Amino acid sequence: MNAVIVTCSSLSIYVQAAQRSQGTAYPVLELDRLLHVEPERMKDAMLEAVAQLPDDVDTLLVAMGFCGGVWEHVRLNRRVVAPRVDDCVSLLLTRTHDYCPNRKEMGHLYLYEQHPEDFSALRLMSDYTHQDATFAALDKETLFHMWFDNYHALDIIDTGMNNCYEEAYVAAAQQNADMISATLDFVEGGNLLLEKLVSGRWDEQFIVAEPNHLLRHGDFFE
Repeated sequence: MNAVIVTCSSLSIYVQAAQRSQGTAYPVLELDRLLHVEPERMKDAMLEAVAQLPDDVDTLLVAMGFCGGVWEHVRLNRRVVAPRVDDCVSLLLTRTHDYCPNRKEMGHLYLYEQHPEDFSALRLMSDYTHQDATFAALDKETLFHMWFDNYHALDIIDTGMNNCYEEAYVAAAQQNADMISATLDFVEGGNLLLEKLVSGRWDEQFIVAEPNHLLRHGDFFE
């Protein structure tokens, strides 16, 4: 298998960790996480990057989820292997081998960054605002309520790689929780799906689409 991994930049450290643990060293195509605000832009960036790959690359290992439709109606002339999850959060919340595409709880915002300074509710809102003219036209207070009023909990995903119980990490997370009037808690996560992806352990948790298969929503969600 001559494979390349495509991932969102928010998962880069987890892809690296999965490759180290499984003894693989596939090349990685990294897409900017800010493209998530408009799935069509993420799709375009992905297709453009994949089109530049050498012809002898026969397999694309997808280290990301469905992500709002990035993989909807995509047809590639290479095998595509992808976790059957809705997004990166559900991917990192997966700790068992059973198929479950969405492991998030309603009203919960999730933090999984390796360093606490990498997460900021205000910066998250600002970054996405700069990517979308509709958001940019709104005042900050309106935007803040649009983004965060539906959240009542901020959960730190303990991935085993983010030192999330350190005092500085918890303090930074608590500051963000207070900002959006949410309670702070911990949930267990891990890197199981990415380790299975790079090691070739593709079971019901994965799509294994042969070349020229038209990927659709139903491939990810039963």
